[in-house]
Amino acid sequence: MGLFDFFSKNKSGNVAKDRLKLLLVSDRANCSPEIMEAIKNDIIKVISKYMDVDTEALDIQITQTPSEEGGGFVPALFANIPIRDMKSGNPDK
Repeated sequence: MGLFDFFSKNKSGNVAKDRLKLLLVSDRANCSPEIMEAIKNDIIKVISKYMDVDTEALDIQITQTPSEEGGGFVPALFANIPIRDMKSGNPDK
């Protein structure tokens, strides 16, 4: 086992990075980290009914985009959700 193998298996660094990103996104959106985490979990729960999702690589951001009316900015949710596979059948049965 090489030195780089040790670091690539260390998940605490990835968890800390995800928490920091969540804190920065929630700060931009004027939304608490708890609410951002709840949004993320709800999105994962719903999408997981229909497809196998890579939750480790999931990236959700709230940014400010220009409003269509031209009067300032509005928050927008952007989600990058890597899909491993589609599930077959009806998820409600």
